[in-house]
Amino acid sequence: MKVFDWIIYFSNLANFAVILPNDIRIFDKLNTIILITMNKLKILLACGLGILAVACNNPGQKSEPAAADFRDGVAEALAAGGQIDFGNLKWTREPQACEVKGSTIEVTTAPHTDLWQRTYYHFRNDNAPVLQMQTREKFFSFVVKTDFTQSHHRFDQCGIVMYLDSDNWLKGSVEFENEQFQHLGSVATNNGYSDWATTAIPADVKTMWYRFSRREDDFCIECSSDGVEFSQMRVCHMYAATDAISFGIYACSPEESSFTAVFSDMKITECMWKAHDGQQPDAE
Repeated sequence: MKVFDWIIYFSNLANFAVILPNDIRIFDKLNTIILITMNKLKILLACGLGILAVACNNPGQKSEPAAADFRDGVAEALAAGGQIDFGNLKWTREPQACEVKGSTIEVTTAPHTDLWQRTYYHFRNDNAPVLQMQTREKFFSFVVKTDFTQSHHRFDQCGIVMYLDSDNWLKGSVEFENEQFQHLGSVATNNGYSDWATTAIPADVKTMWYRFSRREDDFCIECSSDGVEFSQMRVCHMYAATDAISFGIYACSPEESSFTAVFSDMKITECMWKAHDGQQPDAE
């Protein structure tokens, strides 16, 4: 019998025992035993439902991996001379298609996929495919080259991302606008509100390098046209990035479009975003 069936069964027995007129002492004892059993079953059921509620996280919400399951992609890459084990990359949401060719990853977007939270547009989009590794390392840099030759529709985009949950994430990318220009920009989303910082670049730019760096819970995104000289795009603080984080690559097409983005030359290095060498920090 299922737990719910047992509760109903014992409940019926208890009610029956209370109303019997004969040999009330026997049925009083039986009633007591049944009620105690029912209470124990209810406690077990409540515990079981509580465990189930904890285990079933809502989509898009941050979930810390069990210690035994945690593979630190950055620590492993640094030990391997910067080489990333693609086995450490996991999809938060899968794309329309994905193909790995040696050290290159091709991601094909589905229409109406995006990341944005509330600000200005007053909508919440949280369905872009995100491929990430996890780490607890507090100081490192991640470099990747993106090729978006096939982007052709407004807001088609691909780039670098740190997606913690639906309300806390960071990304940098080039977004197609029209045949004259496109947006090189970044978005930081803290506590459910996004901001967008952009600059216009020529529409004939079809590749971009990014370098994502972490210094504890502060982050820097840089871009480069050649993978050698990088320019700062954004420095920001992420309130939810206090310990383990997930970061990697993403591509999406917010409107009625689809394209294939190509990611290559991925590597992990020591933190290339060096500590500030001017004014010293305030005393805490």
